[in-house]
Amino acid sequence: MVTHVTQGIRVTVETRFREEQSRPEFGDFLFTYRISIENKSDYTVQLLRRQWFIFDSNGEHSQVEGEGVVGQQPILSPGDVYEYESACHLETDMGSMMGTYTMQRQQDRLQFKVEIPRFELITPQRLN
Repeated sequence: MVTHVTQGIRVTVETRFREEQSRPEFGDFLFTYRISIENKSDYTVQLLRRQWFIFDSNGEHSQVEGEGVVGQQPILSPGDVYEYESACHLETDMGSMMGTYTMQRQQDRLQFKVEIPRFELITPQRLN
């Protein structure tokens, strides 16, 4: 689990390898990640956009960006927590992800970036 706080927004990430849904013989490794976003600031904020950087250990990398997360643009009052789960396919048994959320304070419409800390995607066999 990794955690990072940017301007009072705490992002925590937990990952899991989905062996039963992966097909290593075809270069398909499925990882899920659970994100918790906690508003520890004094402002109500809305998550507007996300940007991901995905790195595979074969040297491949990709970038994904778009509105919200899992079809949502959640609004978090001070003290609120929003959690969601998503997934990533890699061609190898090891990689990593990192990124940013674009948030907006509701009070004055100020937009700011929140860091999603780099997290590893590694199969349990690779760790042995």
